[in-house]
Amino acid sequence: MKLIFAIINDDDVRGVSDALVEKEIQATRLSSTGSFLKSGNTTLLICIDDSKVDTAISIINSHCRRRKQLLPSHALSGAFSTYPVEINVGGATVFVTDVERFEKF
Repeated sequence: MKLIFAIINDDDVRGVSDALVEKEIQATRLSSTGSFLKSGNTTLLICIDDSKVDTAISIINSHCRRRKQLLPSHALSGAFSTYPVEINVGGATVFVTDVERFEKF
């Protein structure tokens, strides 16, 4: 068994969740916030058989996209400036760990 931690931008999580349900892969959703932009994310916890890990990661990869966003430069440096800075947001961060024991009551 593996445990997948998938941190996904809120804009992408619905498509991921729907695709996981379609493949009968269960996930627990946790609301989370990124520390850099303080924007909304969702962390999915997916306990899954080893043979389905690649399927789950493929679903996450196909439904999460990176996009560009303009951010005031003072939000990054703390200094006052009128020039916006373009940054990449979105996508997903995925961790896969071994599960020593799994029980569902």
